[in-house]
Amino acid sequence: MARISLDPPRTVFLRFAEWYSRRKYGKVLDPLLAMGHNPRVLRAGTFYEQGVGKWRDLDPGLKHLAEMVSAARIGCSWCMDFGHWLADGLGMPMEKVQYVPVWREHRERFSEIELLVMEYAEAMTETEPTVTDAMAEELIRRLGERAFVELTAIVAVENHRSRINAALGLVGQGFSDRCAVQPHRSGAAGA
Repeated sequence: MARISLDPPRTVFLRFAEWYSRRKYGKVLDPLLAMGHNPRVLRAGTFYEQGVGKWRDLDPGLKHLAEMVSAARIGCSWCMDFGHWLADGLGMPMEKVQYVPVWREHRERFSEIELLVMEYAEAMTETEPTVTDAMAEELIRRLGERAFVELTAIVAVENHRSRINAALGLVGQGFSDRCAVQPHRSGAAGA
């Protein structure tokens, strides 16, 4: 249950954001409604997300796996629900994506580069981060510096999203219910 009402003051910007959200996602996103209680936060968050959406140096599938691993590690059920639906829209194999919350138990389902990216995302998400020089060097070698910087930034962005959503008590909105294969949740820390 959300810790804040999802009925913020009806500002012009909020109404525009709701319209855009319905058009793009089929419904109004709960994080948008929660942020609507502070119009400056909503506006800044909206413009920031638009900028993040233009990043193109990292493979979209790798980027999305990094986001989902970070969300799973933090325990943001809203982000996992939405992320599962986004993965379906990206054409990622749902038979693989459903195991992201428990990826360490199902390493055989992922490629070597996917495993490196997920390990890095998880290490970055830890409090204290546990990123090593060896992790960074291997990813820079395989992805290049531009994509590595984007990977690092997207994990930080997802940490921001997931920590806000989890702290506000936001839970899934049923996005993953619209996918052909449901998320696998057994035995996952933070899933």
